[in-house]
Amino acid sequence: MLAGEHDLVVVAPSGDRSGVSHAITADEAITIERRHAAKVLAYACSGTPADCVLIGSTELGPRPELVISGINHGPNLADDVNYSGTVAGAVEASLLGIPALAASLASDHEAPFDRRYWESAAAIVDRCVREEFERLADATCYWNLNVPNVPLQSIHGIAVTRLGRKRICGRMIGEERGGATRYYRAWESPFETDRDTLGTDIGAVHAGYASLTPLLLDRTAPSALR
Repeated sequence: MLAGEHDLVVVAPSGDRSGVSHAITADEAITIERRHAAKVLAYACSGTPADCVLIGSTELGPRPELVISGINHGPNLADDVNYSGTVAGAVEASLLGIPALAASLASDHEAPFDRRYWESAAAIVDRCVREEFERLADATCYWNLNVPNVPLQSIHGIAVTRLGRKRICGRMIGEERGGATRYYRAWESPFETDRDTLGTDIGAVHAGYASLTPLLLDRTAPSALR
């Protein structure tokens, strides 16, 4: 949707980088490969989402006016922002002084891909760029967008929210093999926490709104300074 009115350069990880947060590639070369089948100028990057933003913003063309990280499959709500590579892409842009929006489709990870409403998320991103660009262009913060996984006509609007809290219900499952124990992390419905709290990103998405949350780089706790 954005390609018709904007000059786009896509720099995407060459594989799944879920949960890498703000990891960067520091001890090996990063490979960039052109993807000629794409309808816009596009590259595959061997590095992390943060690497993609740094290379795309400094090496592959003019400095962008806006970085859009995503659209991620699955929500990045509340405490998810600490783990998310998608959100970290927006953080990297913000560190470079570039306005940034992280975008996610808040779909169930177990839902089949043919039941994910990517077009809804794309339309809301397009609306944010068209109608909220002046707000997004304030590089003193970066923005985290989560779009409900429903048809576009079922989304009630865009709500500006604060981060909720998500009780991470993960547990480790161990498996003995060859004299060693292999552990796997099992997630247990963390999306249900804070769903009824008004004004939060989780509450907004559960109520059928796209959630747009402003976030800051500064993690200082002012109350502790006092």
